[in-house]
Amino acid sequence: MNKLITTLAANNGVVNIDTVTIGNGDQSGDNLVPAITSILNAIIGALGIVCVGIIIFGGVQYMTSTGDSGKVKKAKDTILYGVIGLVICALAAVIVNFVISNVLQVGQ
Repeated sequence: MNKLITTLAANNGVVNIDTVTIGNGDQSGDNLVPAITSILNAIIGALGIVCVGIIIFGGVQYMTSTGDSGKVKKAKDTILYGVIGLVICALAAVIVNFVISNVLQVGQ
């Protein structure tokens, strides 16, 4: 929403709203698709950061396992799950952007 213009008139302590315009006055709803795209990309990006954090956590677990086979296996599994999550996030970003740009035909 580019701008919010309100004209308020105060008469005898009563406030009347004369005009409210949201955006550029265009009622076509063209701002909805880019907003949804931005929100989805932000969510996917945040999940990608969480996946990188899980990979780092698994690496710390691996370094502090002191040769215990159970801890080493748990650390390797944590790293594997983090990598799988990161791949899923990357594929989700590609799929979302493909669907929005091609299927919904934004920009025509």
